[in-house]
Amino acid sequence: MTEAGVQNRSVFHYPVRVFYEDTDAAGIVYYANYLKFAERGRTEWLRHLGYDHIRLKRESGLVFAVRRCAADYIKPARLDDLLDVRTKVTKVAGATIEMAQDIYLDDTHLVAVQVKLACLDEAGAPMRMPAELRQVLRGTE
Repeated sequence: MTEAGVQNRSVFHYPVRVFYEDTDAAGIVYYANYLKFAERGRTEWLRHLGYDHIRLKRESGLVFAVRRCAADYIKPARLDDLLDVRTKVTKVAGATIEMAQDIYLDDTHLVAVQVKLACLDEAGAPMRMPAELRQVLRGTE
């Protein structure tokens, strides 16, 4: 696996260890927890780019919300596995970001997540992303 929080070309890698609380009685990761792992990957990717959620909200009033999410569960992860959440921007528009997030165990592809984020103001209304952020994100496509 790639070093924690490293961006290779256009893919950001984020390691996640599977804890007991992430699993069901059989020791297999509960399906909804993969979405939490993906969220952590997106959050740390944004922080890696220098735009954490607090800064964006404070400086521009921007917050993100998941508009659409689809997950394909290919193989299960188990207790104590060290997963690699790979995040890649696939499309940047004025008020949306589309991403592909793939979760791996070593070289085994476990889960594929497609997510579309909406940019909102603090009241929940659609908002264009600041031009500087849009430019940085387009550089990761």
